[in-house]
Amino acid sequence: MSLPADGHVHTEWSWDTVTGSMIGSCERALELGLPSVAFTEHADLTPWLIPEPIRPLLPDHFRVRLRPDGVLEPPELDVAGYLACVEECRDRFPDLRILSGVELSEPHWHRPRADALLAAHDFDRVLGSVHSLPDGEHHQELTVVSDRPPGELLRAYLGEVLGLVESTADFAVLAHIDYPLRSWPGEGPPFVAADFEEEFRTVLRALKASGRALEVNTKVPLPGRVVRWWFEVGGEAVAFGSDAHEPGLVGHGFEEAAALVESCGFRRGRTPHDFWRR
Repeated sequence: MSLPADGHVHTEWSWDTVTGSMIGSCERALELGLPSVAFTEHADLTPWLIPEPIRPLLPDHFRVRLRPDGVLEPPELDVAGYLACVEECRDRFPDLRILSGVELSEPHWHRPRADALLAAHDFDRVLGSVHSLPDGEHHQELTVVSDRPPGELLRAYLGEVLGLVESTADFAVLAHIDYPLRSWPGEGPPFVAADFEEEFRTVLRALKASGRALEVNTKVPLPGRVVRWWFEVGGEAVAFGSDAHEPGLVGHGFEEAAALVESCGFRRGRTPHDFWRR
């Protein structure tokens, strides 16, 4: 079974990626037989407040970006350097289709910056995502720290994702609709998708109305029920994304994800590079 294209990969050009390599990711994609890969580097637009007890526990590449007030402010993407690397890889790997791209974090909160970035550069793939939630005067990144119960956090997250999807922010694919599950506690009640069906379906209906695609992100396998609900609300398109931050994770879990998506009623596109469609 041939694998889908990987539409969500990070390399050394994403600020939070310490083991990334665009060249290595291309080599891995070819090894797996992927038809194409999209390097959707982070454009994180929202600063996060890191509580003082957590700061010493952060990885070095996070800690060095802390301001004296404990706010982590992600740097801007070096678009020129990144795009030059894309062109180098296109020359070096002519048998692999390589898409340029960007993952915009909370673009509906930062429209002038997000719009200016997209106006200045013709990216092939644009993902929209939510990584943080308001916390008083600041924001918290969901997988770094949160003192909220996991179910409450997921509902708040899906409410913010709804705001993103209902906005006119310019993006084609909603990334990792299940992002808070990455930090769902191992102890305590397990995650049950049906407990959040109403919230997921509300987001999915809005996503369908917007004409955008749903990403099946394999970093933490997307619950099959969510993909089924996407089909039931009339969702038209599915993209696949490993969210890899190192070459060895490119295409991770794609065989299982493709089987799941197919079982929910979606089929391969007209070419191996296309979204899967109903």
